[in-house]
Amino acid sequence: MTNEEFKAAIRAGIPDVLPEPREYDKEVNHAPKRKEILTEDEKKLALRNALRYFPKKFHKTLAPEFAAELRDYGRIYMYRFRPTYDMYARSIDEYPHKSEQAAAIMLMIQNNLNPAVAQHPHELIVYGGNGAAFQNWAQYLLTMKYLSEMTDEQTLVMYSGHPLGLFPSHKNAPRVVVTNGMVIPNYSKPDDWERMNALGVSQYGQMTAGSYMYIGPQGIVHGTTITVLNAARMQMKKEPGRKDIHGMLFVSSGLGGMSGAQPKAGNIAGVVSVVAEINPKAAQKRYDQGWVDELHSDLNELIPAIRKAVEERKTVSMAYVGNVVDLWERLAEENIKVDLGSDQTSLHNPWAGGYYPVDMTFEESKQMMAENPELFRERVQASLRRQVAAINKLTERGMYFFDYGNAFLLQSERAGADIMAADGKFRYPSYVQDIMGPMFFDYGFGPFRWVCTSGKPEDLAVTDRLAVEVLEDICKTAPEEIQHQMEDNIHWIKEAGRNHLVVGSQARILYADAEGRAKIALAFNEAIKKGEITRPVVLGRDHHDVSGTDSPFRETSNIYDGSQFCADMAVQNVIGDSFRGATWVSIHNGGGVGWGEVINGGFGMMIDGGEDSARHIREMLFWDVNNGIARRSWARNEGSIHSIEREMERTPNLKVTMPNFVDDEIIDNAVK
Repeated sequence: MTNEEFKAAIRAGIPDVLPEPREYDKEVNHAPKRKEILTEDEKKLALRNALRYFPKKFHKTLAPEFAAELRDYGRIYMYRFRPTYDMYARSIDEYPHKSEQAAAIMLMIQNNLNPAVAQHPHELIVYGGNGAAFQNWAQYLLTMKYLSEMTDEQTLVMYSGHPLGLFPSHKNAPRVVVTNGMVIPNYSKPDDWERMNALGVSQYGQMTAGSYMYIGPQGIVHGTTITVLNAARMQMKKEPGRKDIHGMLFVSSGLGGMSGAQPKAGNIAGVVSVVAEINPKAAQKRYDQGWVDELHSDLNELIPAIRKAVEERKTVSMAYVGNVVDLWERLAEENIKVDLGSDQTSLHNPWAGGYYPVDMTFEESKQMMAENPELFRERVQASLRRQVAAINKLTERGMYFFDYGNAFLLQSERAGADIMAADGKFRYPSYVQDIMGPMFFDYGFGPFRWVCTSGKPEDLAVTDRLAVEVLEDICKTAPEEIQHQMEDNIHWIKEAGRNHLVVGSQARILYADAEGRAKIALAFNEAIKKGEITRPVVLGRDHHDVSGTDSPFRETSNIYDGSQFCADMAVQNVIGDSFRGATWVSIHNGGGVGWGEVINGGFGMMIDGGEDSARHIREMLFWDVNNGIARRSWARNEGSIHSIEREMERTPNLKVTMPNFVDDEIIDNAVK
């Protein structure tokens, strides 16, 4: 297909002539069939909802086809309308557009749906088992058409994947405003999502899936690397005389989406990592992409390989293609010393493909999930009880286990596993409580990311170099409290190119604070102006950040003033970003730890070398981080108090309400 043909296809939107049906490609990693949850009347409503995207002349043909999709897959994906062109992030200049910002958004959408990036690309699911960019292909086609027509005086409104329309606005307004899963709180249970998603009225946008900011497994690899590094350093302190972390064993699970970062992070950190993955296609994909060194399907072969790698202090990543429960139980039975343990199965979505029960094949599990969901639920919970029992044995022998924010602790408790301590709290910490919160989020460090819209590796190399220069300059005068983070981040970005992290778009992730993000972005903007970077750069972040997400079992799990269940921060974050210069903003229910368990917000910003871009960088990135630091300081988090006081000294216009501390004795006496 020529570029002109591609542009014409984008501009066409919903085609006027019905395309031929698309063959169901069995080689692609497809989403599991969803359970049947709609009544007969609701099935009719789902069909009415789907057919409203198409002219009446198509209805007789499409109605039985969509009804069959609903019956066979549990959703109406509209496979017939899946584009015939290749799905990947092209150069920004290859998109038909009247607004360059809109072209950048089209690039980001196509990157999310690139088969090398997306978990279930034909179902428009990007990662996490159900994290979708759109609910169906009609929504994608209409959205791309609107973006191709949009001017800088319009804003596209997105309701859970549905493009509501283009509305007049102004050049400083966001080009797109995205909401996903914004349902009434009393209707935010897992079955509510199943029903509303089957009806075609709401979707689970995860974090960066439904906000067009996913950059493949690289998006989490930096955070996973610094988590593994700092967890290993904590373990090392327990072994006097140990000089480094080489030879430590890290065990986890999940290679399908963002969890695919774990073996790469293990290699960068320098440990032996073993990650279980039940889906052979997902494991093979990560092996083919070079994100895992070895594939093993036989525990009798894997166990000796683990022993040998640990003994030789190798840096190697292994994938076990099988059930994680089998792996944990065998490690406990063989009395293998595991130093670090975690889990990254998609337990925010345990009943619809996020976790698979032991003693069943992958295909048997998928069939039971759709045909007998109650029995499937029982099997999942029985597996969780067994998994926790094996983990408990290994932690008693010295393993440090941490929850990686995937609702493992929460679902294990609900399954009746032995996961609670005597004081009524979880046995194990969230990694945010022990590592990311006090070491990074409280000081404003989070997953800043950028994408070079030219698609040129040379531009990405320039951004890497500029980021190193900026961070090294900041590090010279950085306070002692953040020196360690700065050094780790400088090491990371220096090694990023050599670690071959790019999957899909020419993107990079780098943990940085507000000062670092703004200075790096301004350096990019100046380089674009001078032509050192050839085309605009899109700035963004994971929602898993300092102020983007209110999530009591992950991002805000180290908030102890009782407000960890409040979502003011995430909502304020998105509102503030929208009028300070974001190109697009998004707010979601459910990303990361489950529908109804979290509210999270994100943004994207295209910078083009102009003064408007510089102003937006200075104003928006400042707010985007310091909103969260201010909230965390009010919660009495020591690191955040230090950070916001330092920021107020630098920024005279910043006035933050600070907490007063009270002696415990006064409180105790008052309560008595």
